[in-house]
Amino acid sequence: MKSMRKKQSLILLISLCMSMAQSDFAPYFYDNGAGSSNGNLALFSISEDTSVGTHVYTLNGSDPEGEPVTYGMTFDKGSRDYFSVEPKSGNVTLIETLDREVQDEIVAFVSITDGRNKVVENVRVFITDANDEKPEFLNLPFVVDVPEDAASGSSIYRVQAIDRDLGSGGSVTYYLQEKYLHQLSFRLQSTPSTKFTIDGHSGVLRIRAGESLDYELSRTHFVTVVAKDGGGKYHGKYQVMTSTAIITINVLDTQDSPPVFVGTPYFGFVYEVSVPGSEIFTVFAKDGDQNNPNTIHYSILSGSDGFFSINSTSGCISLTSFPVQLRNELYEIKVKAAEVGPDRFSDYSVTTVTIRVVDLNNHPPTFYGENGQQNHFDLTMYEHPPEGEILRGLKITVNDSDQGANAKFRLLLVGPSRVLRVVPQTVLNEAQVTIIVENSSAIDYEKHQFLTFKLLAVEIDTPERFSATADIVINLLDTNDNIPKFSSEFYIARIPENSPGGSNVISVTATDSDSGLWGEVKYSIYGSGADLFLIHPTSGIIYTQPWASLDAEVKSKYNFYVKAEDTEGKYSLTEVFVTVLDQNDHSPEFNQNFLEKTMIIGAPVKIEAVDEDAEEPNNLIEYSIMKADPDNIFDINTSTGEIKLKPFIKSMEIVQNITKNKDCRWSVVVQARDRGSPSFSTTAVVKIDIMEANRLKGPMAAFLMQSRDNPMKALGLAVSIITVIVLVTVVISTIVYFRNTKSNRITPARRIIRRRPKEQHSWTFRPRFGRSDQSFGKFFIDDDASDIHNTKLSSPRAKPPTPSAPVLPPPPPVHSRSSERLRSVPTVSGSLASRNTSRSSSWRASKSTDGSQKSGQNKDGSGISSALVSELKMRIEQKINEANQGYYY
Repeated sequence: MKSMRKKQSLILLISLCMSMAQSDFAPYFYDNGAGSSNGNLALFSISEDTSVGTHVYTLNGSDPEGEPVTYGMTFDKGSRDYFSVEPKSGNVTLIETLDREVQDEIVAFVSITDGRNKVVENVRVFITDANDEKPEFLNLPFVVDVPEDAASGSSIYRVQAIDRDLGSGGSVTYYLQEKYLHQLSFRLQSTPSTKFTIDGHSGVLRIRAGESLDYELSRTHFVTVVAKDGGGKYHGKYQVMTSTAIITINVLDTQDSPPVFVGTPYFGFVYEVSVPGSEIFTVFAKDGDQNNPNTIHYSILSGSDGFFSINSTSGCISLTSFPVQLRNELYEIKVKAAEVGPDRFSDYSVTTVTIRVVDLNNHPPTFYGENGQQNHFDLTMYEHPPEGEILRGLKITVNDSDQGANAKFRLLLVGPSRVLRVVPQTVLNEAQVTIIVENSSAIDYEKHQFLTFKLLAVEIDTPERFSATADIVINLLDTNDNIPKFSSEFYIARIPENSPGGSNVISVTATDSDSGLWGEVKYSIYGSGADLFLIHPTSGIIYTQPWASLDAEVKSKYNFYVKAEDTEGKYSLTEVFVTVLDQNDHSPEFNQNFLEKTMIIGAPVKIEAVDEDAEEPNNLIEYSIMKADPDNIFDINTSTGEIKLKPFIKSMEIVQNITKNKDCRWSVVVQARDRGSPSFSTTAVVKIDIMEANRLKGPMAAFLMQSRDNPMKALGLAVSIITVIVLVTVVISTIVYFRNTKSNRITPARRIIRRRPKEQHSWTFRPRFGRSDQSFGKFFIDDDASDIHNTKLSSPRAKPPTPSAPVLPPPPPVHSRSSERLRSVPTVSGSLASRNTSRSSSWRASKSTDGSQKSGQNKDGSGISSALVSELKMRIEQKINEANQGYYY
């Protein structure tokens, strides 16, 4: 029972599987018909201008069981694959370029499968046309031969072109563009068609109505024909396609043109030596129809008067008699050229041949003088004649015995350029030759004593160009037309000083280009610097006066002028500069042969010698110590003359220990030698007192010690102090004056300011410590500074200026005297001066020596300062009192 059930189950299972297998249906395409963009591609069409890569269609189908399907596409073996399919989506893409004119349909196999069942269908894809083809001409190239007498409007050729496109894009119409080759220039030209026309539909080419062809004018025509289609779309745009072709039209010649003479106009000549039978000229003509020319026959119609004949075949015209028998000078002969054809003479042409009877050019130009034919002419004249003057000494005639153009010639003067010119320049037969001066400065005896020219006569219009030559020689005479000229614009001379009188200084040279006496030069000198010099009148040698003594220290530069003059007084000048060279003729000199100096330890003393020579190195001095007592104590600066102690001497104690006597006053023999050659020297004995710097006390002494080598510093301080005192005094005096004026205490009838004589007061103070090489201070009281009113008082009654000093009560009024000079209020000034040559350092007072000695007895600097201030104050008060006493008179 169980086995039975198992068998039934198995049978049932097999039946179920069989039923399921019988229900597996194949997939299928949708057939959407023509014009659809999806389906099975049946009846699908595509334009040939579709771009590669374009999605053109979608395969679409289904499976009855709903299974997913895939698509495919294949092509016949050997054909190109134009499409590709995306298996899942069924999108069909164009992968090859389409060309309907090559292939108008594509056979493809499309398939659909569900994985088990596959359905394949054969479909045709149609390719539609686009306007992508140009018209194509048949039977190229187009060459047409047309006789030139073809009738107007006649057909000469038919052009044919095809277009493989369909519809309007395949229809063809025609029109023309013409290019023709001009007969004479043979240049390719492009112009609009005027002689031909074409039927736009049939392509028949005709000669345009009213036009004709002419072989003689244009042998070939190049006509461009354009074939145009009817237009159509291409890539979505409307376009018209065209093609061009050139039709070559050869024009054939026919007998329709008369003969043509070549090389006209014609001219012939009969010469005086011609004989009967001489060939005069040959004419030439050719048939106007050049493709098949006829023979030309020549004949004379008229104008020969029986003296000329022509060869009927060659066209050569000949003389039939002697030239002397010809009655006319000019003959115009009518010559006929006719074509010889089947009908004997057909077309002909006539031309004129002009024959002239001319003289033979067998005589060259010839020059003649007073005695007949001559080719050499001489003339003597002075140099520099006026410009435009005719050289009348030259009598020249020129002649040519020929006639007409053979006797026409040109005159040329060959020689130095633009000096002379000839007149006339063109001559017919005969003329008198005139030579004219053009450049007077070039006719110069000093440059050329004679001038040579060639006179040429050259025929102008003859083939022979005969010529003649004559030599013209002009001998020049000299005139005095030049001034003496110096070899230099100026001369520089040098002469040593102390040269003896009559010494040569320099030689100047001037030349005169004139000849004879006019070329002789005499020299003279003048000028402020010429007193010490002489010049030889003929040689130009300058030398010093016999009594002259040149000294460079007195005057080292001289300049004067030298005059060079010829016999007629023409002259020129030059300047001479003379430098007197310094000689070493002075030896150095000290102010005194015995000098006394005071030296502070650590500071030098200076001696100075003077050399009166004018230039270096003669006035450069070198100093040296010849002898010193004690020895080896001092050093000297060889250039400045500064003497100082040896570096090891730093105190008075060392100085006193040098000698046994402990001397502080030593002597030095100093030599001053110049650097000249030979060298000169002099000596001086210098006594030197040694002292220490710390012996001066107080600020004033310290200041004076600091100013020892700079006296202007001390002078400036003194001037500043005095200026302040004067200003204070003036201010006080002015205030007192105005106060008294307001109170009417001063009512002078007349005021006279008396000017006191100028005088200068100086005070000198000498300290006890014995400085002899420097003067510490020297003060002056100067009366000139108060002369401030003189320029304003122009008359005795002028208003007096405001006084600048204290005013005293006025004295009784008196009459003013106009002769008295105004007196000024003195001012005070001070200065410091140095005295190197004094035996000892001292302070001197200009008014009182005793007082200065008293003030100089103080040993410290404070005593000197108080004495100086007290003395200044006393002197200022004394001056103010004196001025007030004499202010009002």
